[in-house]
Amino acid sequence: MENSNIIQPEDMRISQIIDANLDRAREGLRVLEDWARFGLGNKDLVRKLKNFRQILGKNHLEIYKISRNHIEDKCKGLSHVEQINRKTPHKIISSNSARVQEALRVIEEFSRNHNNKLCKIASEIRYEIYTLEIELLNLSTSKKAKLKISENNLYSITEERENLLEIIEKILLGGVKIIQHRFKQGKDKDNLKKAIEIKCLCEKYNSLFIVNDRVDIALASNADGVHLGQDDIDIVTVRKIMGNSKIIGVSANNSTDITNAIKNGCDYIGIGPVFQTLTKKNKEPLGVERVKSLTKDLTIPWFAIGGINKLNIASLKNNGISKVAIVSGLLNSKDPKEEAIIILKELSYEN
Repeated sequence: MENSNIIQPEDMRISQIIDANLDRAREGLRVLEDWARFGLGNKDLVRKLKNFRQILGKNHLEIYKISRNHIEDKCKGLSHVEQINRKTPHKIISSNSARVQEALRVIEEFSRNHNNKLCKIASEIRYEIYTLEIELLNLSTSKKAKLKISENNLYSITEERENLLEIIEKILLGGVKIIQHRFKQGKDKDNLKKAIEIKCLCEKYNSLFIVNDRVDIALASNADGVHLGQDDIDIVTVRKIMGNSKIIGVSANNSTDITNAIKNGCDYIGIGPVFQTLTKKNKEPLGVERVKSLTKDLTIPWFAIGGINKLNIASLKNNGISKVAIVSGLLNSKDPKEEAIIILKELSYEN
């Protein structure tokens, strides 16, 4: 006997149940571990999940292993239709977290009377997995959003319009994958309603929805993130409120604000205004050379903003600026869809 405190179960079926569920728990942990490793590149989570797997392996005693062929399993090979629906990382994470949790609960119940050590281990790991599942899901959501920010060069910002939803849908149809909703007036209940409607549109076209300034509206509408100005709530506080699954963008126009934004953990930066713009009437344009100087050492995604349209994008591209945020250049277009297509082509064009 491996441990003098362990009593071999009188009923061999109990050993079989524990054996099967130790295998299930370790298999599920391996799926989560591999996603943490290859999907997220998160060393801390990999170490934690690997450690759980090793602990369960160490406690997978011989008395359990030798039971597996003692009684024939007449339910072998049974499956469920839901298994074929696990087509996204989120569903795989959730289903395998549930697999681990359920297996550990079974181990906990059936080992209580003969192996108190294993019972305690199963209980402790089970409670840890509840938290780890949320962390894995949040990090996966965040990584997906950051990838969209990184891979897409055109960022569309809204302004108040009577037919705003119609315009946004045309912009999305043109291939834009990032929409920031900016509103400065109106009742909060109306702004929230509009934000939820835009969020639904963005989901339909697999695009990011970001709310300007208002953390409360961003949370209430389940936006993918929030964009902050220099006079808004600080990044650290917003991160505590919104958690790690949401992305945070920041507006900046000088080296100090850029450095602070990166230090405090923003995910991307909007830099401008590059040119004169009615949106920021009181701000002096930075100009292309100043933008180039401010961004030459940046390692996180950034978008040039301010007075940008299809007429000046070529000059930005010639100066190595290929990620832009546009407001009126898209919203005021006679054909927002066609305008978006033209701008995206121009941005993707190799000089």
